[in-house]
Amino acid sequence: MSGHIPLAGVIGAPVAHSKSPALHGYWLKRYGIAGHYVHLHVEQADLEEVLRAMPKMGFVGANVTIPHKEHVLAIADIVTDRAALIGAANTLIFRADGKLHADNTDGYGFVENLRMNADWDPKAGPAVVLGAGGASRAVIASLLEVGVPEIRLSNRTRTRADALREEFGAKINVVEWVNAGDMMQGAATVVNTTSLGMEGQPELKVPLNLLSSDAVVTDIVYTPLHTAFLKEAARKGCQTVDGLGMLLYQAAPGFERWFGQRPEVDEDTRNFILAS
Repeated sequence: MSGHIPLAGVIGAPVAHSKSPALHGYWLKRYGIAGHYVHLHVEQADLEEVLRAMPKMGFVGANVTIPHKEHVLAIADIVTDRAALIGAANTLIFRADGKLHADNTDGYGFVENLRMNADWDPKAGPAVVLGAGGASRAVIASLLEVGVPEIRLSNRTRTRADALREEFGAKINVVEWVNAGDMMQGAATVVNTTSLGMEGQPELKVPLNLLSSDAVVTDIVYTPLHTAFLKEAARKGCQTVDGLGMLLYQAAPGFERWFGQRPEVDEDTRNFILAS
């Protein structure tokens, strides 16, 4: 051993709720790696100062969560194309040359979750995306990348959805929130990127009566694991995929870059996080 124990963490405000330290801690123990991953509560005014100091403290990287995902792009020395396209970063690497490298693995985590947990063909037909926030940007970018022919987008505030259409182009068709149920007809993929249905939030009340049983339906919410939205889709015979896998898969590339081991996302990993 060199005596240098690599450190990483998740930066946010608030951040105590994050399951990332439990997940990375599990992988560190599983693979016998000497390293640590911690919660780091950092206010926005202090973000750049903290990021510049972290490599001197032994940090090799960090995850970034609310409210820093967009702001960190202006601080980073190197921004990947996908992070620039999404307009946010969730994974930082402190390089040996002193440069701060910013990437976004949320879209990768989203797609990998569907690929591993459903019989999913992104090119099979239109995708419905509910919500136009930060998570929606990553989902839309990744869906376009894997060849979804059309994205039907709806948000409670239409102007935010219109702004995403301006950015991502003509494959995005915006529908008024009150008519969101109409988007389900012929859809092959349906994604809830809003916080509706999460514990403590109102339920997502978008009609699914036009939804085909051939559709794959997923929700990025994972508390509860099976939202009312997913349960209704399952009753219609759809394949459903919960949001926990997105959390797990988006974490794997960062762990590999920081600690030198590609972690396996498997049932043991899921069960550990569900119990933590």
